[in-house]
Amino acid sequence: MHARKTNQDQGTGKKPEKKKETVPESIAGFAEVLVSGLFIITFVMGSFVIPSGSMEQTLLVGDHLFVDRLTPAPKTSYTGPVVPYRQVHRGDIVVFIHPDEKYQGQYVVKRIIGAPGDRIHLRNGEVYRNGEKLNEPYRIRKRGDYIPYRDEFPALSPAGVPDVSYYWPLKLHESIQGEDLVVPPGNYFGMGDNREESLDSRYWGFIPQENIVGRPLFIYWSFVTPHDEYERTTMAERASFLFYQIVHFFDKTRWNRTFRRVK
Repeated sequence: MHARKTNQDQGTGKKPEKKKETVPESIAGFAEVLVSGLFIITFVMGSFVIPSGSMEQTLLVGDHLFVDRLTPAPKTSYTGPVVPYRQVHRGDIVVFIHPDEKYQGQYVVKRIIGAPGDRIHLRNGEVYRNGEKLNEPYRIRKRGDYIPYRDEFPALSPAGVPDVSYYWPLKLHESIQGEDLVVPPGNYFGMGDNREESLDSRYWGFIPQENIVGRPLFIYWSFVTPHDEYERTTMAERASFLFYQIVHFFDKTRWNRTFRRVK
């Protein structure tokens, strides 16, 4: 025999009242979101802003990128089966810490031209890898001028050449075989797509594997930015440019570059 429902239970159609979240539960939930976000930013995804024109037209000054920090990282035994690690390939664009200590941990972006064991040389500005001339549709030459050290690399000594890192002449000499520069194990040779305006491995040497931070995935925002803007580092200058970005967000944003893949 079933018990008769009371009038209070019958026909009200009300759902049980949802339990309110307590203050400790709210704090715990916020902490979980914060920790997850910090983990993603630190180990999985990063943000990078293009500060110079060395990668034009592929990347422009003022392009803001999302960078994949995870897949180019050294493989570990406990995450290997889960994480889709992959080696850095020729032609990849990478973000890395500048190998010259003079630049104090500055982040740089270049295209990988040579992997460990590759033999590299330039003739009249054209790149040859392992004896074959590269087809480089991404490369641009704005001025069309000729600089012997830059365009006939590594045929000429870097001694006295402006912007060459102090340690590079000796390291360069040790790495030359015949007319080629041979990329040593655990290192890469990188160059900018805008060859005439790129200070790259021709000037400061190889990119160590451990210096590579990640691979740019796509542009999430692009803002028309002066080429010398990122040399202005005082608080007043940064605040002034931030205000400028706010005022000109709509008319100076390069909308056609939003969510463009980097390749």
